[in-house]
This record gives sequence, structure tokens and C-alpha cells, in this order.
Amino acid sequence: MSALIEQAAAALGAGPLCEEAIQEHIAPLFSRALASDRVYLANHSLGRPLDAMADDVAEATSLWYSKLDLAWDGWLEEQQAFRARIAKLIHSPHADCVVPKTSAGQGLRTVLNALPGKPKVVSTRGEFDSVDVVLKQYAALDRIRIHWVEADARGGFSVEPLIAAVSQGADLAVVSQMMFMTGQIVHGLDRLAEACHASGARLLVDAYHAVGVIPVNAAAMGADFMIGGSYKYLRGGPGACFLYLSPQVLESGLRPLDTGWFANADTFAYQRPDPPVLKEGGDAFLESTPPVLTYYQARSGQRFVLAMGVERLREYSLRQLGTLQSYLKKAGVTEMVGGDEDHGAFLALRISGAKQFARKMEDEGIVCDARGEWLRLCPDCLTRDAELQRAAEAVGHLLRES
Repeated sequence: MSALIEQAAAALGAGPLCEEAIQEHIAPLFSRALASDRVYLANHSLGRPLDAMADDVAEATSLWYSKLDLAWDGWLEEQQAFRARIAKLIHSPHADCVVPKTSAGQGLRTVLNALPGKPKVVSTRGEFDSVDVVLKQYAALDRIRIHWVEADARGGFSVEPLIAAVSQGADLAVVSQMMFMTGQIVHGLDRLAEACHASGARLLVDAYHAVGVIPVNAAAMGADFMIGGSYKYLRGGPGACFLYLSPQVLESGLRPLDTGWFANADTFAYQRPDPPVLKEGGDAFLESTPPVLTYYQARSGQRFVLAMGVERLREYSLRQLGTLQSYLKKAGVTEMVGGDEDHGAFLALRISGAKQFARKMEDEGIVCDARGEWLRLCPDCLTRDAELQRAAEAVGHLLRES
């Protein structure tokens, strides 16, 4: 099935993406997800899977049926392939720097638990709940000290207040590359990394909303850690997440508290030394028996993004968002955020009762969602122009009725 994905991407030619070519060559790869007549604009939440996803998962279960205990050879090979694909997507220097995790929060906890003492953490009020809840709970149980950076007057975030806070003393800064409520891109993370390193701190970047949307280069930005996953733009569903540790962190001797028997230097020797002797590099951060099906589940989506190219998908996304903006304005909607180089793959509309409004949109056959006071509308490359127009008209008439 990988060959079909690459062939379909190659059939698009070298020019800019267009709806006609996508419908001809790419849409057939998603026939099951496209069987519904609903307009799906929640691609920033749960990405639409390829047909190949089911075949990939069937491959994993077929190994189980046919090889039983010997299935582990194939399963662990796919784990390594998962790490290698993520490494390409985030421009990690080595696949060894990528450690599979079941959630972004698990990756964050791994970092917090590896830091010595009671670390001081700097973060923002704009982080997604997988970060926000973990940091607040650690602080509540007196495991960390936390300094929160508030949003500016317009509800946005920048690195300058984070740099100022880190310069006052910190062990770790935690910030999203792209904010989940509005899609705002936080520029200057390389400068924040420099400030962290000058102060003896480390930088953890939550790239969940960025990977697959904009080019992500963990090494170039100087991130010490990065967390993310496949649930959204990588079309890989839940559970297929990762923690990146820079080569410098791995060479520093940082050792994990969150580890398990798959991190043993000789995993299947059962020698049981005390203390344990762990593998080198990122393999020391592996944990117990891994959830191998998630690697297969995520395979087709990762291959699709790599075959299409993030830059190309980004260019098409911005054109789609511009078209959606024009349709919304025509429908009487004038205030919205997004659709430019400073934001991600969705438009955010500030609407009173946004959650209830999203439910009304679903009654109109249009799937979107809301976070706080923001209604979020996110097409993907499969979304047709007629669907954008239909969604904009629905927003317009529902606003007039409210």
C-alpha cells in the first residue's frame, strides 16, 4: 500500500496542488473516510485516515495469528520504522532521538521525572490540556515549581516573556510551537532555546499542532525535547505519539525514571542486574511492553505526509483558508483569526457559546469543534470548494439566527 501512496502523490506532478488532481489521484486513497456526506472540518482534531490504515493494522494482527511469539520480530521492526518516519518529519538528527510514547503527556512526564530535584518550570496559559493538566498536578503535589506566562492583550503569546522568565532562573521551559485554540504560531523558539541554554535551562516544545502543518526542525530550533503525535495532521489516530530528546541531552547523561524492561541493555537476556543496565541513547527511554499496533495504525498517514511534502500541503492549506475566509465574509462573518503565515491549518472564530454553535453546525451536516470561545474550522487537502462554501453559508445563517 505504500507504493500506492507514493504513486498517487507522484501522479499530482510538480506544480501547485489543485482540487481536480487531488480528487482524481488522492481521494481514492480515502474512499472509506469520504463515504459520508458530512462536511468534515475537524481535521485539526482527528485526521481522516487512509484506507491503507486498516490494511496496515491487519498486517500487524496477521503476524500475531501466523507467527504467535515470533511476531515480535516484525513488530519491533515496525517500531523502528515508526521512529525513523517521525525523525524525518521533525528533522531529528537520528531516529534514536525519537522515543515512542502513547501520549504527549506521557512524554512530558518522562522529562519532568528525569530532571533532578524539584525543577522550576516556565510555561504559558495557552498550552493544551495534555500539558496544562500535568504541570498543574505536578505543582499541586509539590513536585515542581511553576511560573505561568499570561497571554498578551490580544490573547496571543510570544517568546519574549518566556525569555524574561527563564533569565530569572528556571530548569525547563515548556511551550507549544502552535497554540491549540487559535492556531497561532509561536515564532522565535530558537531564540528561546538560546536563552534557556545560556541560563542552564532546557526547552521542551509541544509540536502536536505543528507536525504535518508547517516544517518542523527540532535540531534547528535548538529544542532539547519535543512532544507530539499522530492524532491530527499525521492521520494516525490516538496512541501513536513520541518524545524527542536532542543528541546533546542524550550525551549529557540524563537518565530516565520512566523506563521499563524494553530499555534493558539486553532486553531478552533476563539477567536482572541491580541497578538495571539500560541501553544507550534514546533506547534507555523505552518503557515496558510497547503497544505495537499503534505503529502500524500510524504508518499510512506518516507515509502520506512524507510523500506529499509538508511545504506543498501548507501552500494548499493557506489557499483553502483564504477561500474559506472569502466565503465567510460573503456570508457576513468579518472577524476571524488564521489563514496567514502566523497561524496554522484552521480558522478560529470568536463566538459566544462556541460549543453550542458547533453542535448546531453538526445538525447542518458540518463537523467542526470549539475550544473555549473559539469555533475552529479546518479543511484538509481532501476538502472540496463546494464544502467550504456550504460551511461558510451555515456559519452565516446560524449567526443571523442567534
